[in-house]
Amino acid sequence: MSSRSDKLGFSPQKEIIYNKVLPYSESVDEESNSQIADIKANLARSVQLKELRPGVAYWTARLHTYINLYGRKFSKADHLAFIQLYHELITIPDLEFKLVESFSKTLNVLLKKRNILSRDDLVLPWRPLYELVKRILYSSYEQLGMQWIPGSIEGCLKNLVQSARVYFSDESTQEMLDEWRPLMCPFDYTMEVAITYFVSFLPTTLPPEKHHMGFKLWIDEFLQIWDSYHNSPQWEGTLLELFARVAEDNIGYIDWKPYIEKFLTCYLRGFNLPVGSKKLQVARRTKGYANGVMATLIAAMMGKDQEALTHLKTFFKAVESFFHPSNAGKFTFKLQRVLHKIPQAFINRLHRERYAPESWQNRIPEDYRLTESDITMFVEAFKPVIFLAIFSKMGHLDAAVGLQCLSLVRPELVIPQLLEKTYAALETLTEPHQLTATLSCVVSVARSMLKGRKRFPEGPTHVLPLMMAVLPGIDPNDFIKCMITFQAISTFVALVPLVDCSQAHLHWTDLTEQERELCSATAAFEDFITLFMERCFILIENSTFEHTTSQDSTQAKVNRQENLVEVGLASTFSTMLNQCSPQIYQVALDKLFRYMSSRVFETKVAGKMLASLCRSTVKVNPTKALSKFIPHCSRIVLSLTSSEEVQNEVELDNELLFNLQVLSEIVRCDSAVLLTYKSTILKVLRATLHLRCKQGYQLASTVLKYFLKAMTIIYPLEYCSNAEGLSRPISEYLPIRHWGTTGDVESLNIQWHIPTPKGVEAAKEFFDIFFHPEIERIKGFVQGQPLNRDELLQSLTIILNTIVGMAFILPRWNKEPLADVNYSRADYNEMHLTTGVPDTGGVFNNTREEVANLMNDLQAYMLQNHADDTKSMLHIIVIYSNLVSYFGCSKEEYNSRSHSFALVKRSMEDKLRKNKRHLRPLLIDRIYLQHDFRRINSSKGLYTANDRVIVHNLVTLSTSHYSVVRTKAQEVLLQCYDYYSASRHDTVSKVLAGLKEDKDIPHHQFKGSLYIMVGHGRPPFACIHRWKVLHDSWLAIIQAGHSEKPSITAVMDKLMVKIQKHFSTVAVNYQVTDECLKAVDPLLDSAAVPAASKPGLSPDELKEATIWLEGRNQENTRIYNNLVESLVNLIEDGNLRWKFSQLALGFLGLLIRTDIPFPPSGVRLMVNSLVHEALTVRKIAIATVGAILKQQKRPHKKMVIDPAAQALSTSSASDGGLNPGVRSDNTWHHYDCTHPPTKDEWEKMVFVEKTHWGYYQWPKSFEVYAPMSEQPKLGRSIEELSPGELAIYTAFSDADFVERLIRFLSLEERKGKDKFQSKRFTLFKGLFRNFDDAFLPVLKPHLQRLSEDTQESSQRCLSEIVSALIRGYKHWPYEKIEKLWEFLVPILRTVLGQMTVETIRDWNTCFTAASESRDPRKLYWLLETLMESPIRGDGGSFSDASRLFVLQGCLIQQEWRVPSLLHRLLAYLEQHLTHTYKNVRDRVGNVLSWIFLFDYTMPNGNVTTSPHTQEFASKLLPRLTALKKLVIEGGASASNMEVMEVQSSEDEARQDIIKLSKTVMKWLIGSIGKMFSHVTPEMLQFLPMLAPLETVESDEELSELACLTLACMAQSLMPSHIIPHAIKALEQVAIGTSWHGKCSMLQYMQVMIFYNLYAISQPQYVEQIKNLIVGLLKDERLEVREAAATTLSGLFHCGFFKMDSQLQKDFEKLCKTKLPAKRLRLQDPQFNAEAFYSSIIQRHAGVLGLSACIQSCPYDVPIWMPQILMDLTDHLHDPQPIELTVRKTFSDFRRTHHDNWQEHKQQFTDDQLVILTDLLVSPCYYA
Repeated sequence: MSSRSDKLGFSPQKEIIYNKVLPYSESVDEESNSQIADIKANLARSVQLKELRPGVAYWTARLHTYINLYGRKFSKADHLAFIQLYHELITIPDLEFKLVESFSKTLNVLLKKRNILSRDDLVLPWRPLYELVKRILYSSYEQLGMQWIPGSIEGCLKNLVQSARVYFSDESTQEMLDEWRPLMCPFDYTMEVAITYFVSFLPTTLPPEKHHMGFKLWIDEFLQIWDSYHNSPQWEGTLLELFARVAEDNIGYIDWKPYIEKFLTCYLRGFNLPVGSKKLQVARRTKGYANGVMATLIAAMMGKDQEALTHLKTFFKAVESFFHPSNAGKFTFKLQRVLHKIPQAFINRLHRERYAPESWQNRIPEDYRLTESDITMFVEAFKPVIFLAIFSKMGHLDAAVGLQCLSLVRPELVIPQLLEKTYAALETLTEPHQLTATLSCVVSVARSMLKGRKRFPEGPTHVLPLMMAVLPGIDPNDFIKCMITFQAISTFVALVPLVDCSQAHLHWTDLTEQERELCSATAAFEDFITLFMERCFILIENSTFEHTTSQDSTQAKVNRQENLVEVGLASTFSTMLNQCSPQIYQVALDKLFRYMSSRVFETKVAGKMLASLCRSTVKVNPTKALSKFIPHCSRIVLSLTSSEEVQNEVELDNELLFNLQVLSEIVRCDSAVLLTYKSTILKVLRATLHLRCKQGYQLASTVLKYFLKAMTIIYPLEYCSNAEGLSRPISEYLPIRHWGTTGDVESLNIQWHIPTPKGVEAAKEFFDIFFHPEIERIKGFVQGQPLNRDELLQSLTIILNTIVGMAFILPRWNKEPLADVNYSRADYNEMHLTTGVPDTGGVFNNTREEVANLMNDLQAYMLQNHADDTKSMLHIIVIYSNLVSYFGCSKEEYNSRSHSFALVKRSMEDKLRKNKRHLRPLLIDRIYLQHDFRRINSSKGLYTANDRVIVHNLVTLSTSHYSVVRTKAQEVLLQCYDYYSASRHDTVSKVLAGLKEDKDIPHHQFKGSLYIMVGHGRPPFACIHRWKVLHDSWLAIIQAGHSEKPSITAVMDKLMVKIQKHFSTVAVNYQVTDECLKAVDPLLDSAAVPAASKPGLSPDELKEATIWLEGRNQENTRIYNNLVESLVNLIEDGNLRWKFSQLALGFLGLLIRTDIPFPPSGVRLMVNSLVHEALTVRKIAIATVGAILKQQKRPHKKMVIDPAAQALSTSSASDGGLNPGVRSDNTWHHYDCTHPPTKDEWEKMVFVEKTHWGYYQWPKSFEVYAPMSEQPKLGRSIEELSPGELAIYTAFSDADFVERLIRFLSLEERKGKDKFQSKRFTLFKGLFRNFDDAFLPVLKPHLQRLSEDTQESSQRCLSEIVSALIRGYKHWPYEKIEKLWEFLVPILRTVLGQMTVETIRDWNTCFTAASESRDPRKLYWLLETLMESPIRGDGGSFSDASRLFVLQGCLIQQEWRVPSLLHRLLAYLEQHLTHTYKNVRDRVGNVLSWIFLFDYTMPNGNVTTSPHTQEFASKLLPRLTALKKLVIEGGASASNMEVMEVQSSEDEARQDIIKLSKTVMKWLIGSIGKMFSHVTPEMLQFLPMLAPLETVESDEELSELACLTLACMAQSLMPSHIIPHAIKALEQVAIGTSWHGKCSMLQYMQVMIFYNLYAISQPQYVEQIKNLIVGLLKDERLEVREAAATTLSGLFHCGFFKMDSQLQKDFEKLCKTKLPAKRLRLQDPQFNAEAFYSSIIQRHAGVLGLSACIQSCPYDVPIWMPQILMDLTDHLHDPQPIELTVRKTFSDFRRTHHDNWQEHKQQFTDDQLVILTDLLVSPCYYA
């Protein structure tokens, strides 16, 4: 590092090391210093100039590019200065969202590499970032349309906080806890908000000595909260991210043991696996834990002992069978991801412990590090599931990645089994999926197979057999198999030098026996390549092109596949030849040449493939290859083109074209060798470049292009895995010892092709010979000389290919940038990068400009005389593109290669050791990518006059009459826009001119201009963040010409959709804070190295910058107001067509802001549009007026109070202790009203609107609204209103206006689909909030009328207004509120009595919205009205259920603050538990579940004052005991809600019990799905009563409810102290008399155990359950015995019961229960039948037990299984049902073990196999 410091003048933070291996690396340091000096100076000056856009934005992009080019190649001081500057920039108040996104990305990049900056170097304040996140991600203005926030900004901000939290101060943890703990109310959405903040912001990387200031402040508290929730709340998965992070950052410092089982239990439950015979799934509110998060947590919990690994092994045992391919389901995709997420996390942990470089971050204590036995145990736990999942129907990729990770640490445990499966798959012909899956997995472990020599020394011996065995996979009829075969071969060949080492034993005396065998095997490499090439030739011959119609989509797909095959074939062959010894290379070359020289192929597919192989051969050894190919191909070409007839033929012979094609590929090689054939190539080009056949001269032009490229560009000459090559003799170098060797960046010794003077001279010669004549030819054509279309196209083709070939050495035109398009005050300059361009003496300096001018003249001439020559036009467009942006590498080429590199790197990298330990060819490719990236960025210049000409020409062509020309021109034009941001602004006026409504503007120009506006994958013109462009483009769109053409209408619609999608709020007023100005000082420090290239601004210039910014803001405000006024005038003039009028109105909606009042003319227009005839207009107006009212909302004063003082409590709200729940200091704002509040009481009340305040903890400073006397004046006069307010006041005071508005609002829009509209609610809420009761006199008659109208639309309109009215009176005085309720209560009573199926949802939403975020004491009248005897019976059952439904919705919003109301409601509902009607009972059950939702006590919290489940259940249990005695007989079904169940002939008490049980079950189902606490012991006591009801046939409703209740209870999460109560309930069922109940209980038990596997796996519980099941195996009822066997099998299968020998002996003993002989049973009159049946049961129990053992292993054959199968054969002739059980067991065994029988039968002896075969194979009918 010191040498770098000496050279650079500073110690760089972190460089990109690949720059120092570039062939021109010596100039990179000076270049980077110059670049960073420029960036520092201009970025700082842009800030001082207060020009955030475009100045700061431009230099921010330059800083991004610098980091991509050089890494973080700046000093620590500069690094910190950049961070501080961007931190200040991003926290500028009300910064524009797009700039927030840009700056946050930059700051994230600067902070991301945490290893190079420690917490001692940097401290960042957390609060500014929190305020930013709150402002953007939790904006209350966004949903109102007052802020338009980009969708991508959320991810940017989250990434930034993730990087920044590492550097938050030591005190920040406590500050965050104080800030967000008060939000933690479990019943409110703020709990999720608080958890999200904690997860995002809490720092977890404090050093151990400061842990008391970090995670120790909250870890126990949060773990207890998580542990107390038992129903997967929405925030649980988010909180787990925090646990995973703190665990990973502090491995060894937190004791996770008490929680490991619970974590894994919840993880297991999250997969929703179908368990048991019914497999009934209950809907969950969450999707379970994220695999990546859980994997991190699991990996972090390992260490010190193997407890975590033991539990993980149990987990995989439980889910093992779900990985089997035959068990696919909804869960499969998520379950498959486990296979690579957990091993990846494990490998990351191991890397951190053993291979990661030293860092300031916390070290893992030695005693917590993973041991070798830990690693082995982990791999052994994973093996069974990963090998099952290889053949999954969802794909094998996850298994492949998992195997790759496991093979890095234990290849000897993984690879042999994988190879065994692979060899078996290679032998099968009927299951290609097996081959592709196993080969893919083998590819992933290839590196470990070769490098794991210590643990798996035999790995290399499998390489050659595998490579030979996969060759048949090169199959032209199976695309997938073909591609995976290419991948496998290329992977192994990249790792293994193909050198014959069979003579090594003559030179090396230290060879091991294994090395001798390996050396001997390498003699087959030559045969392998020969066989490989033969398979490739067959593939080529079967890939001939067939002409098809363009409509044939299948053929198009085939062509795509053929292209991929060609790439795969060429890539594999190239890799192979790069790894060949010279001898083997010669064999391959000879074979390929013989084949090529004796064949002729068409040039579309087969010829292309073969030419690609030739190119690969030439690239590896051009000297040998060119000597064969060029003479042969050139001879044929010259021979065939010697006659004039051939020169003039339109269609040429395939032989000529094929050889030309081969020539075009083989000239892509080292120029030093190619130059020896220059004269031959020159002859070929002279003979073919002017062929009349289009395909002929195109191929010839390609030869020219690649010849010029070969002469002029820089590229690596070889990609061998060994830097010294493979030509050394075996006596010096033994290749087998270097199999799988990685490259070292420091010693790569890359051989680069550097353009030589000879090569450049040759290129110049070819350029002069072929380029200049074509230029002159076109100049003559422009001047009027004759040239037909084919000749013109030929000339353009030659020019285009010449420019592409010479692009690297053709410099940009050296012109001054245009000043008239630069609206920035900051400085810009070009990025001058060294790319190794050879010196050409300035010969080509003007070439690009010359061609550009010629193309400009040609375009003008063509448009005037030959506008229909579209092919030539397309060539002109492509030439423009290359002139502007192509300098040897295009962005598309770079992106494609970069993507391919990333894929290969990911599949081949060493994830354990990392540190760039890649194969040498991969490192070379990465370095070449670095060179290409520099080439792309070096070509970017400033916008000049030449660029302007080209861009304007492209705009002209983008509006061409011909669609093909328009499309291509638009594509290139948009690329130019990306290239030069100024070009977009420069062409705005020209593009917009094409939209004018002018009869002289043809439709194609209009359509082309529209398409340019749309932007094809880019933000449209109309979303550019510049007010002038927005103003002009929006007005141009609104005043655009009209066309009835559907295509134009579709484009216009597309443009509108894109504007809505991409528009984000554009700042009007920019500001740069003083803190930002101070933050740039370190960047301008002249003592820094490198120093900024320019000084900062002088004091006068700083003052001038402030004045300029004020002027710019004023100008923006003027344009904004002018745009609004213009749009308003256009709409009001009435000359716009309806569509454009609505569009203009939509644009006005986008212009509502939070910082500038909407102009009064706009307000008037929007208010008048509320009563427009068009529905769309009214909808826009409703949303916009709602936003305007929010904008006009006056601020209300707040004051700080002490909550404890309000409660007259002795404890202060700011006391440190945590005591969540109901306390003395938070009950004062509970609802406890026995009478309407008086005025005095009302005015003394301190209202707390938000429901979460005070539950967990009061804020340090708690604010509420100040008294009414201190609030803004209500009942203002007209004179006191602003112009905008006056417009609204005038309209809504007009009775006619209101009458029309209400009439429109009460119309039906979409029959059956209308619902309560929040936009309308917002509108009316704003009216009542801003103008209090000013409009009530006008509205009251309408509300009265609507309440009496039962029409759905009228009731919906009324519900929206009533809800808004209740929410809007928040700040009204008591008198007005009381008067309002005198009017409202009768209306509410009316509507509550006439709700219908269509309106009930709307009224529920109405009362829910009215009650949301309101102090319940303010809603006294509403709550008491809803509580008035909801179940009356006067309006039928629907009316009763509806009243309960809306009451429920209202009370839910008040959560924990209305316990008295909940108690009253519970007491009321207890009287109606046996209601006659089903829908009332269902609603009662649902309401009960919500009442008891609040019966939850947080850790360290107080018991709630809401109703308690325990007390309620205790009341019900005695009433339901009669169910045990009740005999359910056939009767009427209770499914019809209006059919009374109590019939005259039935006992009323009996029916009441049934109805009560149904209500209870509805309550249990609802409660178990909602409640936060666990299932209570009292709930479990219902189990014995409900279990027998599941099979009741006479009452379908009862049966379904029982089934669902049991499913909910079985799948509920049970803590360990509840398990004894559950087992006790099961035992009660087991000793009961109902066999139906026992069967239900057994099914219930299996699910319950699986979903609570860890808690219930304690030895005492296992023993109790085992005794219970074994007892039921002996039940006298056959169905119970069989159900017990099924459950037993399932519990064996998931690992709950261990397969111990004692249990098997018990079953065998039962099997040996003696039975009397059949003769005795039939003849002995004294035969004791009862004793016989008892013996049958005992014996059957034993057989069932053994059968359960067999069925518990459906996919393998454990060592104990063969003997049990033999034992069961002894019972084949026992009495029924024993015989049937045995036969079924054997039948199931055959079915489940059939697929892998070849493997399974190895476990049996020959005698056992004979017996099994007799049993399992059906006798032949003809035997």
